[in-house]
Order: sequence, then structure tokens, then C-alpha cells
Amino acid sequence: MQWRLPVRSTLTCCRREASDVREWMKVFNAGLSIENPLTILMIGLCATLAVSTQVQGSLFMGVAVIFVLVMSNVLISAFRRFIPHEVRIPVFIVIIASFVTIVDLFLKAFFPPIYAILGIWIPLIVVNCIILGRAEAFAYNNTVWLSIADGLGMGIGYSLVILVLAFLREFLGTGEVVFFEHTVLAMPAGYQPPGILMLFPGAFILFGFMIAGTKWINQRLERKKG
Repeated sequence: MQWRLPVRSTLTCCRREASDVREWMKVFNAGLSIENPLTILMIGLCATLAVSTQVQGSLFMGVAVIFVLVMSNVLISAFRRFIPHEVRIPVFIVIIASFVTIVDLFLKAFFPPIYAILGIWIPLIVVNCIILGRAEAFAYNNTVWLSIADGLGMGIGYSLVILVLAFLREFLGTGEVVFFEHTVLAMPAGYQPPGILMLFPGAFILFGFMIAGTKWINQRLERKKG
């Protein structure tokens, strides 16, 4: 009997760790598919449609959102027991604004061209519905471990959508993709780009197709699981 207790304890511990990993992956994957902040939840669209005219700007915007999401989720989750419910929103904004300031100063110091492209949209991450929404709906009610998964999943899901949208708009709307003043992809000579893709109507049209594609993929995944 003496040797069975440690074995049972080890098995229980392994099952608990496996369950924690599955839960972490479930939360992470939700941001990529069934709860994607852009194509499913439809939040944070203003900045997305405004910034997604160039791939390079969208890439840095995505990285900035990932950083702010993960760091603010971690801090809010870690101190959620000490944040009074009545003043939680102002506290969330102060925490988010601190990390946004870090991103803003970093881009201004080391990537001036990107800072010039993104402009006012970096400071406006503070009031981005994605950041505030995840702080309120998830980080304030869950552990740090799961809040990291939520921040990464939502941030990467956001980044993938804005990058695909930016690629389609820049490549089809201008005939080339430019990254730090170097053309990395170009249409054949004679291509006449439809300028509407660089305007808001074109962005809405392409985004509508992306929403439809995401819904189709999610439906197929649900049928496979069923």
C-alpha cells in the first residue's frame, strides 16, 4: 500500500496538468476561430479598416495589439482581487494606457516610418474595444495562465485578419506590396488597380468576403467535430 499512494498522486497530478493544457489551448484557439475579435465578435473595426492599407503598418499594429492585450490581461488578472468592482473600468484604462505608451514611444524611437503610418491609431489602442472587452469579459474573471492564452489567441486572431485584409487591399489596390520602401511582390505590367480597394467601401467589401469565409470554415469545423 505504501508505494501506491505516490503513484496515484503522480497520476492525479498528470491528469490535472493535461486538463490545464487542454483548457489553455481551448481558450487560445477560441480567439483564432469561434471568437475572432474581428470576423466573429465584430469589435475594433474602425482602426482595422483605417490601418489595413499597407502590410507593413498592419504587421506592426498587430504586434502592438498582441503586446498590449497579453500584458494588460496578465496585470489585470494578477490584481483582479484588489480592483474594486465599481472602479474597474478606469483601472483597466490606466493599465492599458501604460502599455500603449510603451508601444507608442518604442515605435517613435526605433521605427519612425511605421510611427508616421500608424499615427493616431496607436494611442487609440487605449480605447480599442478588443482590449477593454477582453479585460472586462475574461482577464477580470480568470487566472493569469488562462488570461495569457486569451490575450495571445485574440491578438494573433486580430493580427491574421488585419494582415490578410491589408495584403489584399495593397496588392490588388496598388498592384504591389511594399515593405520598408522595397517592393516584395508586384502585379504584371499593365495591371490597372481598382482604386476603390484603398478606400473604405473597398475595405468593407473585402472584409465582408472574409467574414463569409470565416463563417464557412467554422461551420465545416463544427460539422467535423459533430
